[in-house]
Amino acid sequence: MPLPMNRRLALSAALLAVMAAVAPATTAHAAATTPDLEALTQALRNTTAAGAPGALARFSGPDGVSVRTEGVRDRTTGSAMDPQARFRIGSVSKSFSSVVLLQLVDEGRIGLDSPVNQYLPGLLPDDRITVRHLLSHRSGLADYTNAMFEHTVPGFEAVRNKVFSYQELVDLSLREPRTTEPGVAYKYSNTNFVVVGMLIEKATGNGVAKEYERRIIKPLKLRNTSYVHPSTQIKGLHTRGYLHPDEAGAPLVDSTEQTVSWAQSAGAVISNPADLNTFTSALLGGRLLPARTLDAMLTMTPTDTTNTRFYGLGLRRYDLSCGTSVYGHTGTVQGFYTYAFSTRDGSRSLSAMANTSNKGEANTALGGTLEAAFCGKPAPKAAARGFGIAPAEMDLLEHSAR
Repeated sequence: MPLPMNRRLALSAALLAVMAAVAPATTAHAAATTPDLEALTQALRNTTAAGAPGALARFSGPDGVSVRTEGVRDRTTGSAMDPQARFRIGSVSKSFSSVVLLQLVDEGRIGLDSPVNQYLPGLLPDDRITVRHLLSHRSGLADYTNAMFEHTVPGFEAVRNKVFSYQELVDLSLREPRTTEPGVAYKYSNTNFVVVGMLIEKATGNGVAKEYERRIIKPLKLRNTSYVHPSTQIKGLHTRGYLHPDEAGAPLVDSTEQTVSWAQSAGAVISNPADLNTFTSALLGGRLLPARTLDAMLTMTPTDTTNTRFYGLGLRRYDLSCGTSVYGHTGTVQGFYTYAFSTRDGSRSLSAMANTSNKGEANTALGGTLEAAFCGKPAPKAAARGFGIAPAEMDLLEHSAR
């Protein structure tokens, strides 16, 4: 059961210092060439059994593409899950924002270790907060979504059609106490990537939508990826999202149409499975960032005490039970859970989605697709890990009474 943010366990500065240089787990064997499709299907069935109307997974690798679906993308029409359909990817958007900002770093337009206030004078209350601190969630800026979604459905309905400015979101954060001193500890906060959006727009003179399009979407030919804020619609074929209320047994809320203005550069991108596979493969394969900048992005610190989850600069690393490490991001936005991960060389990629949220059991079950896809057959002897978003790693925050 997700815990309130103020009860999340923070890693100590000493542990972070010790673990910052830890390399990915030594692989017991190479990543599986082909996924375990039976296990992949079972993970999706577990997800729907846990409360998601539908779920899907798309794996791409040297031997081609494998797709599995379960359930429906629309509860009203009964339309089956469709891997071509678009959906909201939540905090996978953070990796898009990180790529744009790191390209600006590479161009010399922003300094990774420069104070944020150098570019946005007076925005933050501490000149020690750097650009790197934002990208690594080590700024100490409170996550404004904590209070915004303390009550899941009422909180969502209050902002569903609202349009925020970046400044308004930052102001919401600054009303709360800071969570840590700059650089001391990992504390996930959507505020960090709201400020990243502000930096992108200040450095380029363009909205983030134009920079996503120019730097990522067009070069990679991502035909089903867009940033439409503050429009509420997902154009074309799309999957509908369903939000679980906090009250057990209460009916699901169709949360498909919303501005996502409360997230913006922290979580408002729309995409589909094929485009997400292409994005993570291109990123890890070195097509979006030069090697030195990608290395900086992949410099990881632990996010919890399991020593299997790490965070770099807008990118996660999960160490699977078979010894394989995968890189990407998780996403949670009302009505959708998303996983988008690739192997280090970008040759094998998985995107998985369930059209629900505020249902931790479904999210954990969906995380089982990682083991099935990247460890393959034979199944590892070690118990498969569930990679649902841990309380300390919630992307776009939701609270649950269950």
